[in-house]
Amino acid sequence: MLQLLIMNIMEITDINSSELDIYYRLPERQLLTINEPAPGIFIAESFKVIERALTAGFKPISALVEKRSLPALEMLLKEKSVPASDFPIYTATGKVLDSMTGYHLTGGCLCAMERRELFSPVDILKSSRRIAFLENIMNPTNVGAIFRSAAALGMDAVLLTRSCSDPLYRRSIRVSMGTVFRIPWAFIDSKNVLWPNDGIELLHENGFKLASMALRNESVDINDPILKSEERLVVALGSEGEGLLPETISKSDYVIKIPMFHDVDSLNVAAASALAFWELGKV
Repeated sequence: MLQLLIMNIMEITDINSSELDIYYRLPERQLLTINEPAPGIFIAESFKVIERALTAGFKPISALVEKRSLPALEMLLKEKSVPASDFPIYTATGKVLDSMTGYHLTGGCLCAMERRELFSPVDILKSSRRIAFLENIMNPTNVGAIFRSAAALGMDAVLLTRSCSDPLYRRSIRVSMGTVFRIPWAFIDSKNVLWPNDGIELLHENGFKLASMALRNESVDINDPILKSEERLVVALGSEGEGLLPETISKSDYVIKIPMFHDVDSLNVAAASALAFWELGKV
């Protein structure tokens, strides 16, 4: 018989309660900076995503859960040995929660969690052989989908420019199915490292070749054996429409393309990433 946990359950009676601001009133930018100078918080949505965040060691701040889903949350916390009495668990009927969020609560649960200090890009470069690089990809759905493909298809880590959508944005996490917690990632640009010039130099200093996905005459097919022969490779993807910066492409070691048929010129960046990672992750 499952031993019941002592949970700090609070019934929601006022949807305007300040404790609930982080779930549906504060924008993502405020969540990111809410604990400055320490890292902010993020919202994990659905039990699958929460399970993967807990497995990765992220600490819950509070939870917002449908009444009928309380047993599932209790079981998950027990399985992960997370003290349920250490943080408040707000609960209400699904109808009340839907009225708060404006949409049906995916999976019956939200969990606010503390962010952690990011990985160092240098540490990632030293410990990886295949890296996905995202440049100026601002669509959170694409970012989440690319993370899921990177984790599943042979990439060791992900690097991004800071102009990309935050991988811990709620939609990015949900689309990634929590794989943002399973693969190391970092922003490559900083005050001291500007992209693309300084960033590409940093890649080369650590023994990486940069392979940029772009529609150019000088492109090589993605299945070219020379790409697989590279010991360390960074696969660069740009935003929808604009693609990679011209400076990034001109300084790349390879410009690669996926052969197309029926006069189709390109794929959505998330779909293209899956094909690229599958082909180039096999080393």
